[in-house]
Amino acid sequence: MSECPVSTLRLSVRGGVAAVAYGLFAYLGFLGTILYAIGFVGNLWVPKSIDSGPSAPLLTALTMNIALLALFAVQHSVMARPAFKGWWTRYVPAAVERSTYVILSSLALVLLFWQWRALPMSVWTVDNEAGRLVLSLLSWSGWATVFASTFLINHFELFGLKQVFARASRRVLAGPVFSTPLLYRMVRHPLYLGFVFAFWATPDMTVGHLLFALATTGYILVAIRLEERDLIAVFGDQYRHYQRDVPMLLPLVKRRSVRTPAGSVTP
Repeated sequence: MSECPVSTLRLSVRGGVAAVAYGLFAYLGFLGTILYAIGFVGNLWVPKSIDSGPSAPLLTALTMNIALLALFAVQHSVMARPAFKGWWTRYVPAAVERSTYVILSSLALVLLFWQWRALPMSVWTVDNEAGRLVLSLLSWSGWATVFASTFLINHFELFGLKQVFARASRRVLAGPVFSTPLLYRMVRHPLYLGFVFAFWATPDMTVGHLLFALATTGYILVAIRLEERDLIAVFGDQYRHYQRDVPMLLPLVKRRSVRTPAGSVTP
């Protein structure tokens, strides 16, 4: 006996409401986590930062911190790959796949913040007030670039909200379309460039902070290779031309113009 249309509609509505609630929970969790990350890296506001909290013998602290960074890198990269998504959405509804990814990424960062062991030995300290101000401004400009980059592509799709609201309204999302808005005409990965500035520009570099900056920069370089391989699989020669014409991270003075259609690129 087939299910009546009214019951099917009610189940669909409930599923849509649940998806939106789940997506909002994931997004708010991400906002809290990224705001804590700013304080963590900059030794600002938060109760436990990159240079405060419990310490440990050098080898123990290095081992623990590297393990925490590796856990985040593996989770963040593996779950972003199309092959994993194809397998994962056999068990997790496609509408909340991105929100689930956001939740797990946030949890991996929370674990890192919680279990990080400080290594406060100084690598460099800038005493000049003007120099300290410049480095602080560079760090803040990095965070601003990170947030701006997400909105230049599709912030709400990147963090799963567009998908859950489409599920609630029973809409089918269009496929990815390629474009290069503003910062993306200067470098291919302004979001990652923002992280590099945010992590490296500090007037007080410690061993722990240096470890964090080195590991995350290494991860960024690997992540770019994996992400660009996926983008070539989707966009083909469009992305290959983009690679040829626009630098990966460091903007150059002269580049040829980028030929792209309108739309947006979402990782």
